[in-house]
Amino acid sequence: MLSLKDIKKDYVVGDSTVSALKGVSIDFRENEFVSILGPSGCGKTTLLNIIGGLDRYTSGDLNINGKSTKDFKDCDWDSYRNHSIGFVFQSYNLIPHQTVLSNVELALTLSGVSKSERRERAVKALKQVGLGDQLHKKPNQMSGGQMQRVAIARALVNEPDILLADEPTGALDTETSVQIMELLKSISKDKLIIMVTHNPELAMKYSSRIIKLLDGKVIDDSDPLDKNVVEPIKKPEKEPTKADKKAAKKERKKLKTSMSFLTALSLSRNNLMTKKARTLLTSFAGSIGIIGIALILSISNGVQLYIDQVQSDTLSSYPLQITKTTASIGEIMNTMAKNHEDSANHDKDKVYSQNAMGEMINTLMEETKVNNLEKFKKYLDDNSDLKDLTSDVQYTYATTLNVFTESDSGVMQVNPSTLLEDMGYMSSTQMEAMSMSGSMGGMMGMGTDVWSEMIDNEELIDKQYDVIAGRLPEKYNEVVLVVDKNNEINDYVLYSLGLLDPSSLHGIVRRAMAGEDISVDSEQHVYTYDELLDLKFKVVPTPDFYKKKDGVWEDMTGDESYMKKAVANGTEISVVGILRPDEDASSASISGAIGYRHDLMTYLIDKVDKSEIVKEQIANPDIDVFTGLKFKTDETVADTDSSSETVSDSTADTESKADKTADRSDTDKKAGLVAGDSSMEIPEGMTEEQYKALMEQSGASDTGELADMGMNAMGSMDMSAIQGGDMSSLTETQKKYIASLSDEQMELMKQMLKEQSDTNADQLANSGKYSTSNYDNNMKTLGYSVVEDPDSINIYPVDFASKEKIIDIIDDYNDSVGEEDKIEYTDYVGLMMSSITSIINAISYVLIAFVAISLVVSSIMIGIITYISVLERTKEIGILRSIGASKRDISRVFNAETVIVGFVAGALGIIISYLLTIPINMIIAHLTDVPIRASIPVSAAVILIAISVCLTLIAGLFPSRVAAKKDPVIALRTE
Repeated sequence: MLSLKDIKKDYVVGDSTVSALKGVSIDFRENEFVSILGPSGCGKTTLLNIIGGLDRYTSGDLNINGKSTKDFKDCDWDSYRNHSIGFVFQSYNLIPHQTVLSNVELALTLSGVSKSERRERAVKALKQVGLGDQLHKKPNQMSGGQMQRVAIARALVNEPDILLADEPTGALDTETSVQIMELLKSISKDKLIIMVTHNPELAMKYSSRIIKLLDGKVIDDSDPLDKNVVEPIKKPEKEPTKADKKAAKKERKKLKTSMSFLTALSLSRNNLMTKKARTLLTSFAGSIGIIGIALILSISNGVQLYIDQVQSDTLSSYPLQITKTTASIGEIMNTMAKNHEDSANHDKDKVYSQNAMGEMINTLMEETKVNNLEKFKKYLDDNSDLKDLTSDVQYTYATTLNVFTESDSGVMQVNPSTLLEDMGYMSSTQMEAMSMSGSMGGMMGMGTDVWSEMIDNEELIDKQYDVIAGRLPEKYNEVVLVVDKNNEINDYVLYSLGLLDPSSLHGIVRRAMAGEDISVDSEQHVYTYDELLDLKFKVVPTPDFYKKKDGVWEDMTGDESYMKKAVANGTEISVVGILRPDEDASSASISGAIGYRHDLMTYLIDKVDKSEIVKEQIANPDIDVFTGLKFKTDETVADTDSSSETVSDSTADTESKADKTADRSDTDKKAGLVAGDSSMEIPEGMTEEQYKALMEQSGASDTGELADMGMNAMGSMDMSAIQGGDMSSLTETQKKYIASLSDEQMELMKQMLKEQSDTNADQLANSGKYSTSNYDNNMKTLGYSVVEDPDSINIYPVDFASKEKIIDIIDDYNDSVGEEDKIEYTDYVGLMMSSITSIINAISYVLIAFVAISLVVSSIMIGIITYISVLERTKEIGILRSIGASKRDISRVFNAETVIVGFVAGALGIIISYLLTIPINMIIAHLTDVPIRASIPVSAAVILIAISVCLTLIAGLFPSRVAAKKDPVIALRTE
């Protein structure tokens, strides 16, 4: 069971050594009540502490169940105390901030017993000592006898083999002492009880064995183990095998004690709750640094959010733009500057000319390049990272968005706007240049068109605009009207959209410059939301402006009647919503007053692609569909003399009449037949009977008169309209004549018109004349585009950091392709605001560094407070060690305390900071018009709390190590 062999214990005090035990040898039975008597200082308590594993012997050996403890490590002694020993102290040694039940459960917690079993066993032990109804009381609410019973219950709860009692009745009255001794005596029936006492009467009455000590030696033993029997000499133990060692290691691991961090937190929390005021003040002191940093971060975050919003809004108007034909302005300026420096190498005795214009033109030609946007678009579409870096990637095309309004007075072109030209403000050439600059509308503020494509990012639009009426467009034929922050629309927009009569402004600039008296409508007009939402427009593809006549396509925009019909047949566009810029938005992504979806442009591109004139031009890439003439080629220019390149129309009109009247073609015959000319020969392929039947059907009683009427009618007819089946442009006489024709005559007429058109086209193509245009210009005029090959690409970065990453993507693309496919882009924003974020961050970091000093000071103060707590809880350290807590467990208890204090300090700092942001925002709003809202990011709040916990934990490492190193014997003596 338990055996002490020549145990000696020496204490070094200064330069001297004190021997507390001088070769004590005692063997104990498995169950007996042993009392150790002796005067103070004889070594009784020292012997008890050595048996209990609280103190280490200097020499000798302590055998437990036949196993020597000479090689025991700290963890083995901890396990031994927890599983084999139960302590009952004179001063009870209960943890004051724990309940009775928690005090008893504590030893089981170290043993790793589950919560339910722990509770069950603790309640059973308390009932065993008669305290089943006192479970939730604190020790200071109980009498001395009751507290000693709790101590006994705690000693018994882990079912130890040995119960050690150090003066268990020393602080009790006689009656209570008897009750405790009776309880111990009953327990001794199943366990070994070793009691140290100064009361020989109690020892004689209740003990089964009395051992007396004097000056560290056993001087008497009333009932030694086998005192009359000489113990046989034991054979030396076998060297343990590898399997034995493995089994022993497994058993030690099973019995190893460990306090969970939750238990440590519970102990520390209960301790801190007994000192609420001090804990709160300590936490507040620790929170000051957190408050400072949190407030700096809140203001910095507010500024950063504002900057982010400005960036997002600004970059929605100032994208990275890549056009088909581009020039790097920076490269041009650098090259010109270098050329100028290189040329300035002459004497200064005369004045010299500087070839600035020539250098500029040469440099512009050298630095201008054509971007392969079709290939680059495919690269962007395949790049998965681009979506997170951009608000939108917008592809624009050369297809013109022709928008008209209809009224009783006719049709009016809305887009592209001609208002400034009509006013005499600028020429059509200037208007075209201004319209081209409209693609940069947000940046330059120069676009004359009031229609602009919306960015394809509904979330960004929601941030920048408030929908004050209607909704956002959902279909290609839906648009929104944009008003300003005051719900006003510029009168330029009203005139452009036809809401005000633009005819009143015609020539007004020229008249004003000529000195005429002019008046402009200055009345403020008011429109209801419903009136604006009722606005309708018509979109007409550019090919619809052309009509085929005599084999060529004629521009009909000057024909009012034709344009009315073209607009009437156009695609109807409806205004479905009215937007107003958000008050906090610093910029807006819609540059015009009317915002349309990208799919309207793709719809228009498809319409243009399917038009007859575009199909014809694509089918005949060498012929100009507008003139019927051939396009010039490099070979044509080389082989043709300049005098014969262009032949005037008058020369063509002087052709010989003999050439015109030589032999009548089959087409001429058909024309006469259709007109009813009986003198005409029977056309080839028609019998005489068929010819007679046709004449009878036409009712030509007087063939000469009918022939004259038919030829006159056909002479002024719009033949291409007849060919297309459009009779609306004919006069009543012509309609009557057409109605008189039979089906056969109508077919002959259409066949004749086709042949005549083909003949005219062939004559023009082989006339020796050449078109002054070219294929590409014609396709551009018609608004032809290919979706896969945009005219420009606008990339809208989310912020400046994303812009830099996008530039890296473009650079990666340029590195992967040949020189001819490299992309030149224009960055309109550049470094306009990129340095602002760096400045704000730098200021924030400096301020945080200063405030962090207070945080470190607070942490040091918490470390000092924790050290004070260690001193205050020294006895608790001894109690925990006595029930099997390891040094690591003790460290964990105080680390848990610093974690709690750090968490409370961090949380308190964040709460106070959140409250302080309210008056801070009020002050900012009062002093500035900038919409900055100080706010602490959730992630920053969590990080600050974590930092507070970490710093206090670090600050508490030293005190916790001090606590772990405390001698449990000395700790138990501390009051």
